[in-house]
Amino acid sequence: MKLYIDGDALPNMLKTIMLRAIIKNNILTFVVSNKKISIGEHSTIKYVIVKEGADEADKHIVEMLSQSDLVITADIPLADLVISKGGYAIDHRGDIYTEDNIKHFLAMRDLMQNLRESGEITKGPKPFNKNDVQKFANSFNSMVQKLL
Repeated sequence: MKLYIDGDALPNMLKTIMLRAIIKNNILTFVVSNKKISIGEHSTIKYVIVKEGADEADKHIVEMLSQSDLVITADIPLADLVISKGGYAIDHRGDIYTEDNIKHFLAMRDLMQNLRESGEITKGPKPFNKNDVQKFANSFNSMVQKLL
């Protein structure tokens, strides 16, 4: 298993959780973003800077991804591509994307986007908090143990 971290919009509160697991389990990790994002230093962590542009980091992750790799991302279309290639994906709030739920997440995303485009004022995501961190830690550690 390799770990891919979509570095764009990665909450700082998750970095130490991931770093501990990477070091403890010696996980080959790629942090992919269009600017330098650091989660820490370890021999198994590789930083990949992609060119500026919409979805460049996502394209790179999908190209490198193998079956049974794990991706950390809040990007639902990227998660859909990961699942379709046989990978696993977790969002920053600890939701595990699966074949059973990814189409629901996509539909909700598209609905909210259509509402915003039609002029509807919608609430943004709720603020990231300690409960989200705990849920992420539980989901991430469980998934790492499953895939190793």
